[in-house]
Amino acid sequence: MITVLVADDHDLVRLGIVSMLTELADIEVIGQAGSGEEAVQLAKQLKPQVVLMDLHMPGIGGLLATSKLAAFDPEIKIIALTAQVQDPFPAKLLKAGARGFVTKNASVEQMVEAIRKVAAGQRYICPQVAQAMALNSFGDDADASPFGRLTQRELQISMMIADSIKAPTIAKQLCISPKTVHSLRYRVFEKLAISGDVELTLLAVRHNLLIGRLAQ
Repeated sequence: MITVLVADDHDLVRLGIVSMLTELADIEVIGQAGSGEEAVQLAKQLKPQVVLMDLHMPGIGGLLATSKLAAFDPEIKIIALTAQVQDPFPAKLLKAGARGFVTKNASVEQMVEAIRKVAAGQRYICPQVAQAMALNSFGDDADASPFGRLTQRELQISMMIADSIKAPTIAKQLCISPKTVHSLRYRVFEKLAISGDVELTLLAVRHNLLIGRLAQ
């Protein structure tokens, strides 16, 4: 029996995934989380074999939650679940410790295959993501996302700023000081060659990094 924790901040999406998985004889959903913090906390308590981790969640989000869980227990296999297939997210998530990557429009068969493969110690990247990563690796560097220059924490801060989350709230959610938030913010501006939050948001939209967020 493969034990699974499902982390997604949308109740309907999460419950739909849980309902689908409970129909399978070899998979058992042992927990549900609605935020990155909750996913980390429950995974530490319940020790699932596999965590289905939504990328865009309140608080620390799926990217940082993946990094924290991978550092805590490498035996917990994490599958990133998102509508976002463009770099830098796939590469960043895999580097953070994710063992698989499945898009939210993937078929039931793809999701189940991903769970079974990562539980068995393999990696799984759905075809849409694999194609996007291959095209990026063979493409012109000029076409690569500038967000690929950012660290995991800088990317997390960038997405929160693009979501119009204020610095004090970011600091509280990430358990860092407001001064650190401002330092990271200006470091991001420097790396991306921009001068403000509006430019950051426009750049994120231009590189399709807010897919799934703008519709929420």
